[in-house]
Amino acid sequence: MPANAYKASPVTQAYEAKAKDLLKGELKRQGLTYAELVEKLAAVGVEENERNVANKISRGGFTAAFLLQCLAAMGAHTVRLEESNRV
Repeated sequence: MPANAYKASPVTQAYEAKAKDLLKGELKRQGLTYAELVEKLAAVGVEENERNVANKISRGGFTAAFLLQCLAAMGAHTVRLEESNRV
């Protein structure tokens, strides 16, 4: 499957939306702004700016590494995923 077909896949888009919601939900639970997330990322050695972080999160198409960096920077030790495998 060509890369652009993968990105256009409804299944891929659904999982990107789930990743975005997961990250935004954790930010909300912790009461953090994007600016505060940027500070926390810098503290663990990840250099980003607020605009880039906001764009990545709004797109939802960020890497797994970025998701894990954000969760680690926020101190999230667990994430809750839906019980079923359905999107």
